[in-house]
Amino acid sequence: MIRVVVADDQPLMRAGLATLIDADPGLEAVGGDRNHLEAVEAARRTRPDVVCMDIRMPGQDGIAATRELCGPGVADPIPVLVLTTFDIDEYLFGALEAGASGFLLKDAEPETIIAAVRSVAGGNGTIDDGLTKRLLREVVTRRRTQPVTGGRGTDLLTPRELDIVLLLAQGMSNEEIADELVLEVSTVKSHLARILPKLGVRSRLQAAVWAYQNRIVELPD
Repeated sequence: MIRVVVADDQPLMRAGLATLIDADPGLEAVGGDRNHLEAVEAARRTRPDVVCMDIRMPGQDGIAATRELCGPGVADPIPVLVLTTFDIDEYLFGALEAGASGFLLKDAEPETIIAAVRSVAGGNGTIDDGLTKRLLREVVTRRRTQPVTGGRGTDLLTPRELDIVLLLAQGMSNEEIADELVLEVSTVKSHLARILPKLGVRSRLQAAVWAYQNRIVELPD
């Protein structure tokens, strides 16, 4: 059972997401919270598999809450899937830099949201298809999410780890990477656990961005 905390300041949206999650036999909503403080407290208390986080909430925003749950320096991070109404670049970058594992707009189809929750719970990042190319084209020009340079990163990675980063940046899941490289899924996960700290990033999504920023992978047309 995948356990989910829903953080949103709008009661209708909070209740709707919780109902959507509970309607899936493999998911369970274990908390619904209306602001930054409640979201962080509930997540730390219940230790869910995923937090569905709104960005604009009273007091500090969802980006601040995301940073507290899975940002740099968090010893035992909790995966965050950001859901927002606002298609704004700074929100995208803020969520990414805070350590979010995924980013979707709230007008996504219900099945897309459920699939994203499952993906994030399984250790795979996700981002709204309509935002992916724009995000990648913008992010390659920014330095804030590039803690390790391309040359330094490729020196630190083994050839097998570099193979995994290349496939990760193409959007492959752990299972797809394992099939491509003829490895066990557990082996891919072990490699990823070593890759992320080498690159100075906290999530698969950040690792993929690192690959594009450093031209390890070329941008899609």
